[in-house]
Amino acid sequence: MKPSFACAAWVGLVLAGCNAPAQKTIASSPGSAVLYTPSNFQLPQGDDCRAAIARYRAVQDNDLSMGHVAQSVYRQIEKEIAAAEGACAAGRDAEAKAMITASQTRHGYPTAM
Repeated sequence: MKPSFACAAWVGLVLAGCNAPAQKTIASSPGSAVLYTPSNFQLPQGDDCRAAIARYRAVQDNDLSMGHVAQSVYRQIEKEIAAAEGACAAGRDAEAKAMITASQTRHGYPTAM
């Protein structure tokens, strides 16, 4: 027995629906999330480990305020930043920068910030 054209068309529509892109949702309550980076956002400048840490922290704070990073991930990254700060404060600049780069890589951030 051959399936009818209508049945085949219905199956095609159902399968096409599986490939439809998900709609983006906007926070339902006003003020719950910032939807864009503020125009006055500036990354800290410098080449030492303090600057690298400050840049990564600024990006994290911005991403958290926009809802781009979950609070649990933000807390994990903050722990990683704190560990890098310890190395930086102890004068281990290269190690601290490597720790920041490792965290960025682990969490999917570009490493040339």
